[in-house]
Amino acid sequence: MIAIPSMSGRNIAVLGLGKSGMAAARALIHSGAHVLAWDDDETCRNCARAEDMPLADLMDEDFSDMAALVLSPGIPHTFPEPHPVVTRAQAANCEIIGETELLSRAGTGAAFISVTGTNGKSTTTALIGHILDQAGRSARTGGNLGVPSVALDEPGPGGYYVLEMSSYQLELVSTLVFDIAVLLNISPDHTDRHDGLKGYMSAKERVFAGQGASHTAVIGIDDAHSRGLFENLKASGDALTIPVSGADRAAGGVYVENGWLVNDIEGREERVMEMTTATALPGSHNAQNAAAAFAATRAVGLAMPQIRDGIHSFPGLPHRQEPVARINGVAFINDSKATNAAATARALYCYDHIIWIAGGQAKEGGIELLTPYFGRIRHAFLIGEAADAFSRTLQGKVDATLCDDLEGAFAGAYEMAMAQAAEEPEASGKASDAPVVLFSPACASFDQWRNFEARGDAFRTLVHKRAGIDVNLADGPAPGPDSKETTP
Repeated sequence: MIAIPSMSGRNIAVLGLGKSGMAAARALIHSGAHVLAWDDDETCRNCARAEDMPLADLMDEDFSDMAALVLSPGIPHTFPEPHPVVTRAQAANCEIIGETELLSRAGTGAAFISVTGTNGKSTTTALIGHILDQAGRSARTGGNLGVPSVALDEPGPGGYYVLEMSSYQLELVSTLVFDIAVLLNISPDHTDRHDGLKGYMSAKERVFAGQGASHTAVIGIDDAHSRGLFENLKASGDALTIPVSGADRAAGGVYVENGWLVNDIEGREERVMEMTTATALPGSHNAQNAAAAFAATRAVGLAMPQIRDGIHSFPGLPHRQEPVARINGVAFINDSKATNAAATARALYCYDHIIWIAGGQAKEGGIELLTPYFGRIRHAFLIGEAADAFSRTLQGKVDATLCDDLEGAFAGAYEMAMAQAAEEPEASGKASDAPVVLFSPACASFDQWRNFEARGDAFRTLVHKRAGIDVNLADGPAPGPDSKETTP
């Protein structure tokens, strides 16, 4: 467990005892801090009690004697209104930080690589960590992806922390400057928490805060918001600023053109690899992810062959267009990580004949932006709070069935897919003609599950039950795009 010497003997409050908060509290106790922890949820408090975590209702504590309040990222501290405990801490001029800031104060000597963006950040974070590992570099990967930052093992001097950072987490970083910061894209998300798109963008831009001449900023330019940020940072910032694109030429950066990943950081426009050979990274959105990972790992000094080998061998991530199984030629794809319409658009673009399972707790804007992809959908099975609204959007464009739950939706999708596979047999010889059952909700999971991972696990279990022992789960990835496809 990480030790944070600067916290030894100090009074530290921890608010929120989920995965992140518990990791922070454990690290602080291990570091010799005097911890007072609290969560408004009794179930979380009981879990903390099981570990003998020192609990105290922070509404009753004197924050003038606290060195810091470590806040879990899901707890509001600005908009729509601060949590009452946060208000008390602010009134006492108590520092408010997150657990990633704690890690930065541990003094491990490791470099920090951060990845943020509305979509693609988990895949890109994992891909960077994988490339570094395959190249023999010491890297620890986590943050918003998997293991909380402060719970990661030390990579040692000369090693790397590769961290996925959400907008919530970036707001709780105060002194940490990322050696390499990656911003993939920006589209409206979490606007209720950030007082609109402008506030959300401001939170994302914090990934570049404090960067100077010794740092690197990698920025996707495939959307107008990120492209504008790149132009501003390029003009006014001191960091090496590298543009990346999954669809268009990016002079001085890394991009995909005619299906080839191209490195132009050194001004030589060198072809690196054909993206179709990276089977775990289908679609132009993953092309941008690969370009960003190339730029980040090139910035730490890896050679092009090392990076290419790492991209080739990347196995992909669960819940991100994860091929679960093929049954009678039908691919079943778990894309539970698609918690908004922009993420689902990327999945819809990759397949031609889709039986779509969607719904949950809707994000702002619903699924209107998916209209260009409705022609790829043969039928939609809708679940959750968003089902009625999604049905209205699809009316007259895509046939849809409203279902009580995921199990019912899957049963309907499975039956339809098997019938369509029988009607459209392998006679065409084209994988793209086979149905794909795509679970890409375009919604948050919280109306029915604790998180998108639990939701994806539920879908995977349903597929496995249908697959039985006769199905080869290593049958290969589902049909994906060819090299001519462009960003949706």
